[in-house]
Amino acid sequence: MNPAEEYIINQPEPYRAILMHIQVIIKHVIADAELKYKWHIPCYYLGETPLCYLNASHKKRFVDVGFWHSAYLSEFDDYLVSENRKVVKSLRYTSLDDVNDEVLMAILVEAKKQKGKSFYNK
Repeated sequence: MNPAEEYIINQPEPYRAILMHIQVIIKHVIADAELKYKWHIPCYYLGETPLCYLNASHKKRFVDVGFWHSAYLSEFDDYLVSENRKVVKSLRYTSLDDVNDEVLMAILVEAKKQKGKSFYNK
């Protein structure tokens, strides 16, 4: 088991269930996404291009699915949280019921289209 998988498996509930559900959706939508362990959290990559990261914030009590290419995801701004970050925006989930599969899948499809582009929309 790689460190990214260990990170997910070793999370307490409800974080583990949320992360595992998100993991299934990512692999369903983008089968060629590779799970890596960077910055002490699971990150999905398309080749050398980062797609998204998964972070369980126990202190703030949510799971963050962060997207580096958020500048290209403006049609989803109603769902994405920037929280004073310049580049990354994320989906946040406090329970498994919070996960809107359709929105997550649509964002993943759009994020995949940004492979090879700058993080900033020029």
